[in-house]
Amino acid sequence: MATGSPTLTRPPEAATDWTVPQDWDRFTAEEHDVWDTLFARQSKQLPGRAAQPFLDGLDVLHLSRPGIPNFEELSEKLMKTTGWEVVAVPGLIPDDAFFDHLANRRFPAGNFIRTADQLDYLQEPDVFHDVFGHVPLLADPVFADYMQAYGEGGLRSLKFGAIHKLARLYWYTVEFGLIREDDDLKIYGAGIVSSHGESIFALDSDSPNRLGFDLKRTMRTEYRIDDYQQTYFVIDDFEGLLQQTQETDFAPLYSELETLEDLPVTTILPEDHVMTHGTQAYALAKAAG
Repeated sequence: MATGSPTLTRPPEAATDWTVPQDWDRFTAEEHDVWDTLFARQSKQLPGRAAQPFLDGLDVLHLSRPGIPNFEELSEKLMKTTGWEVVAVPGLIPDDAFFDHLANRRFPAGNFIRTADQLDYLQEPDVFHDVFGHVPLLADPVFADYMQAYGEGGLRSLKFGAIHKLARLYWYTVEFGLIREDDDLKIYGAGIVSSHGESIFALDSDSPNRLGFDLKRTMRTEYRIDDYQQTYFVIDDFEGLLQQTQETDFAPLYSELETLEDLPVTTILPEDHVMTHGTQAYALAKAAG
């Protein structure tokens, strides 16, 4: 994810685009077991909670061997579906490299997996978050186009110094988005579907705000990276999200955003479409220790 993070040092084994060989055979039996444990747990939990396109896309992860997916086999399957591929990277990568991969329909996935004692939380995205969380929706043609459009927009954003604003769009859609589906709310963001706890919290808890998605509003809103979200934004469908991204002239939007104050994560504006006015009980309890 692009966040405007500090300069990163490219490891010697990485190419100029920050990709590395996946070297699938180096993963241990224990590491494959971690993937299988996480995969089984989330696959069982998500029906009825995750958006149908995500559940449909899980098929691309059913490969010939159990354990961490072999990116070559996964990419071959995904390429036939939407023209995307998965490439291995050492971890977080610079913004320009990240955007370039997305713009060219390549999804960069961390080439490591959490340990067995980190099943429920890992701050830096690993291969389970990146592949289980993101890849199923890359099999959906509309969402696949949205991801490419985001990458193209990210490359353009570099000259405006607005990455921190654009990162919020990614955060509140690709990572932590909710969607209306058959009069219900469903999860689709990778940060939620790959999290055992947040895939329940995001839909069932009365703590967070749930607000209708608005592009400018979302890009003004701060977010937290260290715990469950305090606000979620809800889209109507992927087609509308793609349309807004493709039809918005971001240059004047970035200029306007510079004149507006950032909004704290718990803010509710009078013009917001409020589906849930959260109690913030979870965040308050955590803050109180």
